Amino acid sequence: MKILFVHQNFPGQYRELFRWFVEQGEHDVVFLTQRQDVPKIKGARIITYKPHHKPPKGTYALTQYWEECVGAGFGAATAAQALDKAGFKPDIVMGHVGWGELTFMKEVWPDVPIIGFFEYYFLARGGSVGFDPEFPASEHAPFIMHARNAVNFANIQTVDLGHSPTQWQRDTFPESFRDKIYVCHDGIRTDKLVPNTTASVPLGRLGRAVTREDEIFTYMARNMEPTRGFHVFMRALPHILEARPNARALIIGGNEVSYGKASDRKGGYRAEMEREVGDRVDWDRVHFLGRVPYEAYQQIIQVSRCHIYLTVPFVLSWSLLESMSMGATIVASDVAPVREAITHGKTGLLVDFFQPEKLAQQVADVLERPGTYAHLGPAARRHVVKTYDFQTVALPVHLKQINTLLPSAKRVALP
Repeated sequence: MKILFVHQNFPGQYRELFRWFVEQGEHDVVFLTQRQDVPKIKGARIITYKPHHKPPKGTYALTQYWEECVGAGFGAATAAQALDKAGFKPDIVMGHVGWGELTFMKEVWPDVPIIGFFEYYFLARGGSVGFDPEFPASEHAPFIMHARNAVNFANIQTVDLGHSPTQWQRDTFPESFRDKIYVCHDGIRTDKLVPNTTASVPLGRLGRAVTREDEIFTYMARNMEPTRGFHVFMRALPHILEARPNARALIIGGNEVSYGKASDRKGGYRAEMEREVGDRVDWDRVHFLGRVPYEAYQQIIQVSRCHIYLTVPFVLSWSLLESMSMGATIVASDVAPVREAITHGKTGLLVDFFQPEKLAQQVADVLERPGTYAHLGPAARRHVVKTYDFQTVALPVHLKQINTLLPSAKRVALP
């Protein structure tokens, strides 16, 4: 079978599915992306495309996102035309709709089925915008959010089938979308993401490695920002460290912004929150590790006695499910997308997003009495294996959905 993946940031949510198709060794696999630094991959072709147009500074706010998306979409379509002229016509296309890359694919291949990844419908209410009163939405937010959904409306007509990773994410879309969107997570490699009692993490400042014997608590986000509750974590930090004088915080994340508005203060949200908590924190026990290699991230979670996951109502992070797969004891924010993955007291602990003191109390209790909460990590792992495992759960569902769009001669054998 010939399959084309499309995602501006290779491999995006297709990490496991792309890898599986390549490893089969019997498919012609092409990945179309804007990313420039992808190394050569045996068994696949990585094709880089450039957006045909980007909106200039000062573009009208209500059309800026659409202009950006159609520029990316036309760039992707132009690259698809070049593939077609070179003799590659896919049997199926799979891609993320959120950056407009699929918008014109049917103009290139009208009869090729497309499965689109519908990650999030921009909500003016009930989602990330306006959830935290500390970061109020502007009076124009409902209009801007609705305008941004133009790309979703265009692409629900473009695709033959949609896909969302969680029920909550699918349900952000209007009812008219939902019958066309199936729900299945991208998949977690629970066979590789496992607990490891012998894991260790070297800390240069400490002069030694920390292990499960140390009182480590962790926080991770792609970037330290309010959407992922960084400000809440930082306000809880002094209380945790005061209650547990031997505890250390290991913090993973960059200092940019992935979602929402950037900080207008010097040094970004990290510097802003460091100034706020100031001398109430024993900084010798706080380790900002930045972005770390994937193996190092695993070891950090594996040594953690308590892992903190915070988010506003927004797309669920892979890191939450990966941490559950590694048997972490998790304290997370009590919001709808998290409740889909964690049941309080059974597979983790949920706290009010807006109460950093309550967060601190819960984390401190986990650090003080790990035995009391020892059942949570194994239960979290069992839940992820049962519900989100790539090989036994996600892969069969995705292949079944792909096969519904293919003629019998092209269908992929289910594992």
